[in-house]
Amino acid sequence: MRTRIILLFSALFLAAGCSSPDYPPAHPENICKIFEQYPHWADATFNAEKKWGEPASVMMSIMYQESAYRYNAQPPVRWALIIPYGRASSAYGFPQAKDEAWANYEQATGTSGSRENFEDSINFIGWYMSVSARKNGVGPYDGYRHYLNYHEGWGGYAKGTYSGKDWLIKVARKVDSRAKTYEEQLDSCGY
Repeated sequence: MRTRIILLFSALFLAAGCSSPDYPPAHPENICKIFEQYPHWADATFNAEKKWGEPASVMMSIMYQESAYRYNAQPPVRWALIIPYGRASSAYGFPQAKDEAWANYEQATGTSGSRENFEDSINFIGWYMSVSARKNGVGPYDGYRHYLNYHEGWGGYAKGTYSGKDWLIKVARKVDSRAKTYEEQLDSCGY
């Protein structure tokens, strides 16, 4: 009986360790510390890197920009005076993927998943980047252009819809800079 109880608690502990946490990492600016805190995130990220051919550093930088690693992130509620009238978009979860983009991903890959699940979300970002590379010729380590594709969509990027958005250009540069920092950190910590 005692052995069964120990096995039950062990299984529950392991299951809890594999689910997405309710809180972001303690040191989001350091990818090595993120992966030390959440080893299953490291496994999922490097599996996505291998699957999609896109670097962990850029995928993680995009996720950080989109949700600050919050599993349930959403755009803020819009208000008309004191009356709430919905959110700016259907973006949700770790990747801040909109409903339509997530449905496209599930259809294209033949998988289903949750935007609240880290592994599913990092795979979505890797897939999205791989399509950006194919459709718009974005190189794997070009965090700037990958983020512009991610934010504006492939068609929007191709049309240059970002060109009049100084704030977005600034954010894309920040994503690229963070990706480069993450890449240096990964080299230094042996990933």
